[in-house]
Amino acid sequence: MRLRSRSLRAAAVVAVSALVLAACGGEDEPTAEEPASGGGSSEEAAAPKGDGTLTIGTLLPQTGDLAFLGPPEFAGVDLAVQEINEAGGVLGKPVKQVKADSGDGTPNIAPQETTNLLDSGADVVIGAASSSVSLSVIDKITGAGVVHYSPANTSTAFDTYDDKGLYFRTAPSDVLQGAVLANLVASDGFSNIAILARQDSYGEALANQVEMVFEEQGGTVVEKVFYNADASQYNAEVDKIAAADPEAVILVTFEELTKIVPALNAKGIGPQDVQAYLVDGNAYDYGGRLPNGTLEGAKATYPGAELTGDFRKRLLEVDPKLDSFTYGPESYDATITTALAAEAAGDDSGEAIGAELIGITRDGEKCTEYQQCLDLLKDGGDIDYDGVSSPLEFNETGSPSAATIGIFEYQADNNFVNIDYVTGST
Repeated sequence: MRLRSRSLRAAAVVAVSALVLAACGGEDEPTAEEPASGGGSSEEAAAPKGDGTLTIGTLLPQTGDLAFLGPPEFAGVDLAVQEINEAGGVLGKPVKQVKADSGDGTPNIAPQETTNLLDSGADVVIGAASSSVSLSVIDKITGAGVVHYSPANTSTAFDTYDDKGLYFRTAPSDVLQGAVLANLVASDGFSNIAILARQDSYGEALANQVEMVFEEQGGTVVEKVFYNADASQYNAEVDKIAAADPEAVILVTFEELTKIVPALNAKGIGPQDVQAYLVDGNAYDYGGRLPNGTLEGAKATYPGAELTGDFRKRLLEVDPKLDSFTYGPESYDATITTALAAEAAGDDSGEAIGAELIGITRDGEKCTEYQQCLDLLKDGGDIDYDGVSSPLEFNETGSPSAATIGIFEYQADNNFVNIDYVTGST
């Protein structure tokens, strides 16, 4: 490992509590579909009416580059649906669930899978994990009057997207993760870094945010390289990084990390040669997939507060094979808040749910469990749901106004352990 410059350590100790939230991203840049035509008059839009049964569709990765995120996300939704139905369901009826595969790869199967969910009567679509996949279907979902609700989208593109008031996410934007990561790199003493990132809405937004914050602190990004994730090899991009001779390398990737790290090693700039930093798109247990010690000492960031032992246990009861919990809490919270919004509205339609989601997360009586919140609503109360992923107070764009980013370090077995949590808010 190279000796670290300490010139930025003092400058890096900055507060992130005043950061503006605008975070897991996508495939190749999509072209958003044309919005589906919205039927009905303005009067009908003002008084939506569901069919009496809340139907939750999941568009989450069973295959593709983010398939490792699928199990905890599905488990989070499954656990929430189980607990909702044990409490009597929504509007007196059990919640129905329909599942689809977002794919998160090439070809993009999400549009057809989305059509299947809508044809099944989904009132809300939870997913996708990939920001670019979500951007490829958001018009189809919201144009149908259905809530589009992601547990893992972090791209800043959603902050200004014309979503008809129907897009929400429980993950914070990469404005926060990018700032935390840049601060971490600087506080570790590095002044000259390189960034290797996916060329898509996720990779570009996060890489640019890291660069901006790092350079504001006096650091230098000596090379920033974007790559096509569908490429079979990344030698040309790795060569550019190596030629820049950085003190540290930030890798904004998905599963292709398993191909990129060996290429970095071959050029003498792998994690054992220079300090490496990973992000939510690739923070995963690589035991058995990379030789022991390959990632030892590398650090990673991803959104999410520390899981309580009780919630972790409940997720494992749903899926005993879980070896990762990333975005499981966010998926759980998306499902619980959907049900509470339908109860608050007295209506399970997408428009009614969308109109209530912001309100049930702030300015009311605090509650943390579905049954507790449901009882308050039935008594005529105004609730403020605090989730397992965060306090979950939505801003006007449907994103969390406060969130926590975990900081982790890889061990010799290529798995990571937590070393810190940083909370930021608007």
